[in-house]
Amino acid sequence: MTTVQITLPDALAQEVAQAGLLAPKMIERILRERLRTERIERMKAARATLAAEPLVPMTPEEISAEIDAYRSEQRRAAGS
Repeated sequence: MTTVQITLPDALAQEVAQAGLLAPKMIERILRERLRTERIERMKAARATLAAEPLVPMTPEEISAEIDAYRSEQRRAAGS
């Protein structure tokens, strides 16, 4: 577990404490929801980019060559 310390204006700290939002489980929930939202937004941006500039389809031979190159790199990184 990591401990995080934050600084908030007094009024905001009191308000969120009264709402129960400073409880560790609540903070975890809020942060996880925010991460999920961020990931979704990045995915939407990537989809929009791909829709605007579609990738050229690869031939089966090109796909096979990419897979072979990846596997070769993995073996090299593993020291095989």
